[in-house]
Amino acid sequence: MRRRASQKKLEPLGQVLQKILKKRRVPVDLEEKRLLSLWNRAVGPQIAAQTRPRYIKGKTLFVDVTTSVWMHQLHFLKADIIRQCNSLAQKAAIRNIFFSVGEIACPLSSPPETPSAQSVSRVLKKRDRRMIDSCTECIADEELREIVKRVMTREITRRRMMEAGKVR
Repeated sequence: MRRRASQKKLEPLGQVLQKILKKRRVPVDLEEKRLLSLWNRAVGPQIAAQTRPRYIKGKTLFVDVTTSVWMHQLHFLKADIIRQCNSLAQKAAIRNIFFSVGEIACPLSSPPETPSAQSVSRVLKKRDRRMIDSCTECIADEELREIVKRVMTREITRRRMMEAGKVR
């Protein structure tokens, strides 16, 4: 009877898959995929909507940004983003981020909830309505005044509903 070789130390499934794919010359870096998947949590929904991580080369993360304005703003946040990414990855995986303007595909998600007229009337308080009226009374153009009123009403309603826990 042949003697079994002693069992080796167990390997994580990701490492096993990476070895198999490397033998077959399929370029997949699972660690890179994992780091890229942390991006949305690291930067939050507002920045994530304007950016897409492309790849990691060395310890530099390459990120596409929708506009040069966003790119400029993100340069100021770079150190915080690197710190947050490394914190989520639980290691110093990223040392630098290179931002470049690129096309960002819109994520396929459901449109945000629009509050109904009935919920608006329940959520807005009298002081909110007075404040909206006082802020818009100096606008001479009637059409513009109504647009600003609508925008202010929706924003205040959205905030009130968020406070009540009814909307994300």
